[in-house]
Parts: sequence; structure tokens; C-alpha cells
Amino acid sequence: MFESLTEKLDGIFKRLKGRSRLDEDNIQGALREIRMALLEADVNFKVVKDFIEDVRVRSVGQEVLESITPGQQVVKIVHERLVELMGGVSSQLRFGSRIPAPIMLVGLQGCGKTTTAVKLARHVAGLHKKVYLVSADVYRPAAMQQLRVLGQQIGAGIFDAAGMTDPVNICVQAVDEARRNGYEVILVDTAGRLAIDMEMMDELQRIKEMIHPAEILFVADAMTGQDAVNVAARFDERLGIDGVIMTKMDGDARGGAALSLKAVMGKPIKFVGVGEKIDALEVFHPDRMASRILGMGDILSLVEKAQATVDEKEARELEKKFRKNEFTLEDFRNQLKQIKKMGSLQDIIGMMPGFGKMKALKNTTPDEGELVKVAAIIDSMTRKERMNYLLIDGQRRKRIAMGSGVEVQDVNRVLKNYIDMRKIMKKMTSKGGMKALKRGNFPF
Repeated sequence: MFESLTEKLDGIFKRLKGRSRLDEDNIQGALREIRMALLEADVNFKVVKDFIEDVRVRSVGQEVLESITPGQQVVKIVHERLVELMGGVSSQLRFGSRIPAPIMLVGLQGCGKTTTAVKLARHVAGLHKKVYLVSADVYRPAAMQQLRVLGQQIGAGIFDAAGMTDPVNICVQAVDEARRNGYEVILVDTAGRLAIDMEMMDELQRIKEMIHPAEILFVADAMTGQDAVNVAARFDERLGIDGVIMTKMDGDARGGAALSLKAVMGKPIKFVGVGEKIDALEVFHPDRMASRILGMGDILSLVEKAQATVDEKEARELEKKFRKNEFTLEDFRNQLKQIKKMGSLQDIIGMMPGFGKMKALKNTTPDEGELVKVAAIIDSMTRKERMNYLLIDGQRRKRIAMGSGVEVQDVNRVLKNYIDMRKIMKKMTSKGGMKALKRGNFPF
């Protein structure tokens, strides 16, 4: 999402870091470029103005101008200010004392409320709470069926509103049903419209008055930019929203809404949708997002994803292999399977410090289908070949290509990528390796 902004900021900071000393003129020039980069990313104009002025005041202080590394000090100030801009700390769901705790999802049609409701239900279930789903959308064809089908995939309870036509009555009965069956949280997927109208707002107001939600979350489509902020403000005026879920953050949006929302409305982004799969919903962490925007990666999120999919004992064994340079093609194949479970390759690469700056990865979009091809190629090798890649000569490469239905060039590419990965891992596990990675100093 922030790829263009990240690239521009990276260029600005490289020039700053290259100077032996900074003065007010240097900083002013850099701030003008940062201002343009933020405006092009569709960040609210007033937010940009306040942001730049705050960074300017902090940057022209003696501790920066007389610092040994003034360029890095400015980067640190920009990072801190970005974190503050997006809310400072992550904002948790509040369930209150009532059981079940109703959580209302509101927003315009097409913003992804229904899929977000199921993703959020999966997240809540992960907090060891029994969760119930109800669709109050009696207008969109098959809306209730969509929620039912998706909800069944995660094993959530689903209210059956067949034959019911009053959204308010549906919600009231669903809350009663959830209480009788021991559910702790009920997620209410409300109807949307193509644009805000009084009828929709009145309906949402009546639902709120009848079920007294613990939280009202506005679901915003990141692709709509500043319109998302304006629409959220309208919903807040009528309903008093508690937070925002930003969907389609994996899309081609410029990201300005995510950077503007908290400053304009005073409401936190609580979650971000990063894909279409049921597990593609993440807690929004301002500090981690700021690091990703500045090209510093997001190791904490990467570690959390890895912990959810990788066996701890296997991870320790793998680390030993990296240190001893015993990482085999069989290990490579197994790691690709683990990576596939963690989410999209583009997202994972964005979390790795320095990887976004590598020449080999610049301006490329990883092909998810490539993982399947790589696994097929490695599966066509004998166990001896997987354990010792040096055995794989020209004849063996032809045989492997035929066995996996690919060209010899594909086999060559897999072997080259495997050898490159061995080099990366060897460097990462060597003394000072992680620092070099964070600086993006790997020579590929």
C-alpha cells in the first residue's frame, strides 16, 4: 500500500544521511520533499501541514544539528511523529461487562463489511471467546447466505433470520438467542448503501438504541482515500463510532486515509484487512506501520506470523542448520510451505528489514503460484539430491524438469534462488548480520 511513499522517503533520507552536517536549509529542502510525498499519498492537507511544522521544529534543535549522525536523527523524528499521527499505540477491542457483548459493524456498501465480520469473529475466537454472527442486511441479495457460508468456515455460531424483514428485530432476537446459548460476543453485520442516506442512518440508530453495542466499528475501504475519512466522520456524527477497520490495505491505494484518520477524527484504526482470506485481518500497530512506511520492516509482526505457523522445535533445528551451513533443498521446500501459511509473499517481504531495498526484489511482484512450481521441482528430485545439491548436474536437471513438467531453466532458477537463500541466511546468522540486513547492505 505505502510502496510509493516508502520509496520517495527512502530517497530523501538517503540524501540527508549522506551529508556530513545539516543546517536549517538542508532540513527545509528535505521537508519540502516529504510534504510533497505525503500529499501525493493522499494524506489530508491540514494533517500534512501540522506534521511538517512539528518535524521542522524538532529537527532544527541543537541535539540534531550538532549530532554525529544528524540525518539519522531526522529519520528518528519522522518515525516518532508518524507513530503519533496514527495514534501512538494499538487500540484494543472493548467488550464491556454485558454478555453477550454486541459489536456493530457499519459502513457503505462494498467496503467489505461481511467478510470483515467473519475475519473479526475469527480474531475474537482466538481471544478464547465464544462468538456469534448475525446479518441485519435484509436488502442485499444473499447477504445472509454469504455470512452463513463464511461463518461456517470458522465454526462460529450464526443467527438464522430466515423470513424476518425488520433489521432491528433481527438484532434484538439475535442478542437474546446468543445469551441463551452462552455466547460471549455477538458481531452484527449491518446493511450498507452506495451513499449515506437518512433511512440507513435512522435504521442504524435504532439498532444501536436497542442492543447497546460495546463497540461500533466503521469499516472503511482504503481504496477510497480521503473519502473514507469524510464518510467515517459522517457516521461518527450520527452514531458515535469507537474505531475503524481499514479494508483492502493490500490493494493499490496510496495510504493517505490510514495516515489521516486519527488526526482528523480522533478515532483509532483498530484493524486492517490485508487480503481476501479469512485470516487476513491484523491488529493495527502504529509503530510497526511507521517502520514499514520508512522501509525499516516489521520484524515483530513477522515473528508473530511465524509463531502462529512454525513449530518452535523445528525453528531451533533450522537455526542450527543455518549456522552450520547445512540448509538443504528439503529444508528449502519445507520453509516454502511454512511461508505459504503465513500470508502473501509481498506482505512478508515488506516486513523484512532491508529486503524491500534489494535490487533483486525491486519492482517485482512475487508470484504466489511460483511456490507450487518450486515445490513440484524439489519433489521431483531424489532424496540424495535434496540433501546435496552439488550432485545435480546437467543430466539430472533435465530429468527433474521432465518429472515436474517444467523447463530446465526453471530448475536452474530454483537452484540459484536456493543458493542465494543459503548466502542470505549465512550472513544473517553471522556476527553483525542482522544489522547489515536492517541497513539494506546485502549485495543483491
